[in-house]
Amino acid sequence: MADRTANVTWQGSLLEGSGTIDSVGSGAFGPLDVTWTARTEEPGGLTSPEELVAAAHASCFSMALSHALAQAGTPPERLETSATVTFVPGTGITRSALRVRATVPGLDEAGFAEHASAAKEGCPVSKALAAVPEITLDAALA
Repeated sequence: MADRTANVTWQGSLLEGSGTIDSVGSGAFGPLDVTWTARTEEPGGLTSPEELVAAAHASCFSMALSHALAQAGTPPERLETSATVTFVPGTGITRSALRVRATVPGLDEAGFAEHASAAKEGCPVSKALAAVPEITLDAALA
């Protein structure tokens, strides 16, 4: 079991206030500033919960896909993954779009697509996002 911690401070109302992701347990990043405007309009150098969810989804998917490919005897040389998370004020997260381009010696497009689809369904962050109406995948060999 692994617990992970993030510490956040928010000051003021939602629309006029601002916050800081003060630290994460690993020390890997922080402080990062957040505001409602950065979340819903232009980031202006600030982050948002959805940007962090996108990072989590892309990295989790990459790990799951890498593991599946290695287990099948075709470990990847390289996976380049992005996730775009869509946030609609008043509704929430409505979509996460995964895109992966990969170099996998010894594997054809059909085999890669099968592994990528299984990784999309099986990665823990995809499972945590089960309430999101749409999770898409664009997977191809480089």
